[in-house]
Amino acid sequence: MSVKNVKNKVLAAAAVVTLAGGLGAVGTLSASAATPECGASCIKIYSTKFGTSEQPNLVETVYRGVARVGQPTAMQPVSTQRAAGDIVGHRSGAVSDFYKDGLVSATVNKHYGSLHAVEVEYAPHGQRTGLCAGLAHTAYQDEGLTLQKCGVSAETVWIIDTADSPATASQGHFPLVSGSTRNFAHPYAMTFTHNAFQHSGHRHGGHRNMVPNQIRVDRLMGNPSHVPAGQLWGTTK
Repeated sequence: MSVKNVKNKVLAAAAVVTLAGGLGAVGTLSASAATPECGASCIKIYSTKFGTSEQPNLVETVYRGVARVGQPTAMQPVSTQRAAGDIVGHRSGAVSDFYKDGLVSATVNKHYGSLHAVEVEYAPHGQRTGLCAGLAHTAYQDEGLTLQKCGVSAETVWIIDTADSPATASQGHFPLVSGSTRNFAHPYAMTFTHNAFQHSGHRHGGHRNMVPNQIRVDRLMGNPSHVPAGQLWGTTK
C-alpha cells in the first residue's frame, strides 16, 4: 500500500472518529461552538466553500430547532446559544458493516464497502432524539436533507467518499455520499452552494419547499480531481 493511501485511510478514520463524537478531530475548534449542555459530544459539519476547521462559519443545523421527522437541515452560523446546531455521532463504521445490517444495498457495498460511513444525530442540549440527518426518499437530484429516524434505512447513511476526491482527503475534506445513491459514476452527495442569504429547496412530485440555506444532494461533479468546494465537507469539534 502506498504512503498516500495509508495517509488517506488515516484521515478517513480520523473523520469517522470526529463524526462519531469521539476525542479525535479533523480541526481545532473549541467545544464552545456547541451549547454547554452538548459540549464536547457535539461536532460541527462545515462546507469548505464557506469555512475551515479553525473558522467553519456556517455549520449543519436543524431548521428552527424542531425535532421531528421531515424537518430540514440547513447551514447556519456557529452558535453557542442555539441548540439547533447540536449534532452528535450516532454510528460510524465500514460501509460493509452497514451492508451486513441491511442498511445499504449490495451495489453500494460493492462500490464503497471498504470506505467508512456515518450517521449523525440531532441532540439539542445534548439530548438525543433518535433523528438523523438524511433523506425522505432514495436520493435524487436536488433533494433536500431532512431529519429521519436513525438506523432504519440507507437514507440516513453518509459515506465518507475519500476515493472520489483523494487530494482533498489528504487535507481532511471529502464528499459525503448518500448511502441510498444509485448513481456511482457521479453519486448523490451532500451539496451546499448558496450564500448565507439565499434560499435553496427541493422538488418532489412537482411541489417545491423553500427553506433558507437547506442542504441538498446533487450528483457529485469533477471527481476524482476537481470536486467543487460546495460538495466538500469537513468536521470539527
